[in-house]
Amino acid sequence: MKPVIGINVDVTAGPPEEARVQALYFDAVQRAGGVPLLIPPMPDEDLKIALDRLDGLMFIGGYDYCPSLYGEDLDEATKAKLNVELAHARRIDFDFKLIRMALEKQAMPILGICAGAQLLNIELGGTLITDIVHELPDSEVLHASKNGWQDGFKRHEVVLDPKSMIAGIYKKARIDVPTSHHQSVAKPGRGLSIAARADDGIVEAVELADRKFVIGVQWHPERDYDGNRNLFEAFVKQCSVPVAHGR
Repeated sequence: MKPVIGINVDVTAGPPEEARVQALYFDAVQRAGGVPLLIPPMPDEDLKIALDRLDGLMFIGGYDYCPSLYGEDLDEATKAKLNVELAHARRIDFDFKLIRMALEKQAMPILGICAGAQLLNIELGGTLITDIVHELPDSEVLHASKNGWQDGFKRHEVVLDPKSMIAGIYKKARIDVPTSHHQSVAKPGRGLSIAARADDGIVEAVELADRKFVIGVQWHPERDYDGNRNLFEAFVKQCSVPVAHGR
């Protein structure tokens, strides 16, 4: 049986509001052997039913989560200066509910991509660098285009911790990745270890130590499936384990 893998969605303002996801995310799950299922915002009682039917969860990229969630209150002028654009409030509220309930299922594999990795870190009590360019103005690593993902994704190399799970998945010390992010993990959350960094020291991947597969990557593996096939296939393989439901 193919595993069923839930994918959170972006929410855009209306009227009417829309729930959407870039096709590359669910295409990657399908190519790796999973069955993708989009998970829109829903009440708690419905979400519990949905989670009981899922074998794993992927959290997608998107706009920023509100800095107040990790202890930073930014005024409008500062937000504009740092190019901060927040995700829709409905998405933010639901994403945190979804990852909180998923983490309660000890055997549930989770893969967080870009904002998904940041979501994992914030939920576990970690903090973020609010804007990399502001924090590291002299960095020679281009983590994103100046005008964001609309101008296209960039690429840079990432150094994998040789002791990490993700290094075992890629079987390499360095990988070249597609990237488009202006934030990253600052202080890792509870139980998270840093699994990869860019050459300027920016955290590029985190792992939850006491779980079989809870990984967050700051890059966009769905933008280069062939170069990241090992990651998606390892994720889907873990989702195929019968105990993934945790029931």
